[in-house]
Amino acid sequence: MSRPFDTVLIANRGEIALRVARTCRELGIKVVAVHSTEDRDSAVVRAADQAVQIGPAPARQSYLNMAAILEAALRTGAQAIHPGYGFLSENPDFPEACAANGIVFVGPSAAVMARLGDKVAARSLMAEAGLPLLPGSLQPLDNVEDASAVAAEIGYPVIIKAAAGGGGRGLQVVLDKEDFAAQYHATRAVAQSLFGDGRVYVEQFLPHARHVEIQVLCDGHGNAVHLGERDCSVQRRHQKLIEETPSPGLSADVVRRMGEAAVLGARTAGYVGAGTFEFLVDPGGGFSFMEVNCRIQVEHPVTEMVTGVDLIREQLSIAAGRPLELTQADIRPVGASIECRVNAENPDVDFAPAPGRLEVFVPPGGPFVRVDTHGYPGYRVSAAYDSLLAKVVVWAPDRDQAVARMRRALAEFHVSGPGVHTTIPFLRRVLDHPDFRSGRHGTDLIARLPSGPA
Repeated sequence: MSRPFDTVLIANRGEIALRVARTCRELGIKVVAVHSTEDRDSAVVRAADQAVQIGPAPARQSYLNMAAILEAALRTGAQAIHPGYGFLSENPDFPEACAANGIVFVGPSAAVMARLGDKVAARSLMAEAGLPLLPGSLQPLDNVEDASAVAAEIGYPVIIKAAAGGGGRGLQVVLDKEDFAAQYHATRAVAQSLFGDGRVYVEQFLPHARHVEIQVLCDGHGNAVHLGERDCSVQRRHQKLIEETPSPGLSADVVRRMGEAAVLGARTAGYVGAGTFEFLVDPGGGFSFMEVNCRIQVEHPVTEMVTGVDLIREQLSIAAGRPLELTQADIRPVGASIECRVNAENPDVDFAPAPGRLEVFVPPGGPFVRVDTHGYPGYRVSAAYDSLLAKVVVWAPDRDQAVARMRRALAEFHVSGPGVHTTIPFLRRVLDHPDFRSGRHGTDLIARLPSGPA
């Protein structure tokens, strides 16, 4: 593929910024990295053609500073901005501001992002498209009486969700009606604090469901494909820890129907770019739409490992206005892939952040092992940002071999430094759990693990 842009600015940090930079390099695209004062020695700054400091460590003064990022793009002649995930990646004001300055935003339009970023609006739109939904409200519930009535109609347990929520935040499970009013008000307060939007809605809660998502690619010429599923059921407080594909125990027919539903939903929304449709799958194999993520996902490497498709490359090509070169018949996943998120956290003290200077950082290697990381010996993990330090991704012909390969890879991963802890020991415990090994686990697996040191 000829290069879609001459210069791309990456409006992010950490492993995803480096991941995007690598594909740009392979395409002959010059890379502009923006960084806070805290990240002046980051790996992506070292890898970039140009680096621009955009502010101090607090994200609102740097990675969320739209004006500073746009100024950096204009000053360096960047034709496009890749937002990565988090930060401004799902803020519809950002693509709108990019367009106003003649810069291409690598992602969906502001209008589509706004429509799908509102979880209630997205739920309503997908209901119109015919996607299956869990019982619940299709409108925000602005008072506790209406919300309580919906919960009573559904039946407990229910989950209260922030309409503007994301990243596993702004969610509250309610087990019985006595707790509902307090949790309703608490969730609204959290939603207002986190997202500046206190609107909430109510859905049925499935305690032993699987969290399965479908990757889609859609161009501006009416072409759309899905790249199969990712199982993200291993979660702690709605935060994903381990992802894999294919999803254990899911039939090919269910995956096919979920893929078709995701493509239908994307077409209905007028989606252009790489996106992810998230579903809950009940123990009987029935699936229900949850939400759409309008960005590249942390867990995208497992899809790349089984399909051979570079999703960042496809994002850049679509953003340049080119038609998809892939058809649905071209997507033929092979083998099994697993990703483990390695965070700088201490699992023995409730996963408290454990940043610090890395004196030892030896990532694993060997056949079919991929490590996406911004860490290196001497790097200081900052307390100012997300604790994700690395993603270990493996591929194997089948799931059993992939699990064995991941266990070997995590055993090879050595990280140490004053005050630094990682989730590696905890991830190994999860891999050894009989329910995970047999593929019978749901989103409640972590809650059932015994607490305390491994």
